Amino acid sequence: MVQTYTKGQKLKQFFLILLPILITQLSMYAMNFFDTIMAGNYSSTDLAGVAIGSSIWVPIFTGLSGILLSITPIVSQLIGAGEKKDVSFSVIQGIYVSTVMAFIVIGIGSIFLDPFLNMMQLDDKVQQIAHDYLVALSFGIFPLFMYQVCRSFIDALGMTRTTMIITLLSLPVNVALNYVFIYGALFVPPFGGVGAGYASAITYWFILFVAIWIIDQRVPFQQFRIWRQVQPVDLRKWKDILIIGVPIGLSIFFETSIFSAVTLLMSPFGTVTVASHQAALNFASMLYMVPLSISIALTIVVGFEVGARRFKDASTYSFLGISIAVGLSFFCGLLLFIYKDVVAALYTDDSNVLTLTSQFLLYAVFFQLSDAIQAPVQGALRGYKDVNVTFLMAFISYWIIGLPLGYMLANFTLLGPFGYWLGLITGLAAGAVTLSYRLWWVQKKYRKQHSI
Repeated sequence: MVQTYTKGQKLKQFFLILLPILITQLSMYAMNFFDTIMAGNYSSTDLAGVAIGSSIWVPIFTGLSGILLSITPIVSQLIGAGEKKDVSFSVIQGIYVSTVMAFIVIGIGSIFLDPFLNMMQLDDKVQQIAHDYLVALSFGIFPLFMYQVCRSFIDALGMTRTTMIITLLSLPVNVALNYVFIYGALFVPPFGGVGAGYASAITYWFILFVAIWIIDQRVPFQQFRIWRQVQPVDLRKWKDILIIGVPIGLSIFFETSIFSAVTLLMSPFGTVTVASHQAALNFASMLYMVPLSISIALTIVVGFEVGARRFKDASTYSFLGISIAVGLSFFCGLLLFIYKDVVAALYTDDSNVLTLTSQFLLYAVFFQLSDAIQAPVQGALRGYKDVNVTFLMAFISYWIIGLPLGYMLANFTLLGPFGYWLGLITGLAAGAVTLSYRLWWVQKKYRKQHSI
């Protein structure tokens, strides 16, 4: 990254960083997209089992990996301040933290997974598929968390094209492995939906090894000598990482877990409803990769400008990012409204699931606007390292407003399962409003402190 002086230069640099991130996020989510589609085409029961397993895993993974996203603002501010010598130490400490986190997740999962699944009102076959899918996926937890640190370091340098290439390489690997393990091929028996877990775990090891090699061998990463220096464990640095990372992780967890909670709460409505909800949510989540990518890009550029104490430039980048997100959300929402039936047909040929999925997708259209505001705003705030108030706002918006409202609408009105989606939309809108105010307040504070 370089210093920019005009809005045109900022827009160009922002897009150079954003576009590879967008392709990366879409490619990463495409793995889950293909998992869902291929499991659904195997059987609706496998689709429901993978849906339940994903609903448990996704908030855990995104929340904990959100802690590791703290490496991005840490490194980007170090680069902006010209303190490159401290980068390697921070990255290695992040690797240590990711390893400990993986041990904790596996340990907790081995104790609580079965009791948790037993509490849910699931068909025996669906419960077994969900359990086995998560066990299969657990073989990839260590490389997945370590890769998050590697990616955060790479992106913090503005080299988002590199993570794009890594992800694009991994996508055909994941699809091929899905085919082998879900349907059976090359002397491997068919595992159904469970096979998607094995395929993902192997893919995670693949992307980790590719990232390690690139960081060690390619410019500009090799100048930091990340893997060529033995770094002692430093609990003080762990504290720095966690102070920034835990609020980020909690904020992401509160948002993603509410979707998973809704999936779990929908289980009494039956397998067809769960499968339809998951299919619609899967596609809506893919569209969410657009504002999420803008959010990641804003963390990088805002962190860089804040580190260099160019606070007016940081504000300009925030405005550009949010404006782009809102414009794209209108476009994506319109396409989804027009082609909802076509999208639903991608997931299943079961007429009941197809009809319900199409109806759920109508509600997903309204997700777009709120996501287009709240995700980029969160990214900008992370660039300022302003994370504590953000996660409290997320908790209130999603869990105090969104989920209780959705529960009441679903269980005490004629909306049924659609009530949960209306509650989610309300929670997302509340988050967009409160987070926008927080960003305005933070920017105003910096302008006053530095007389801008």
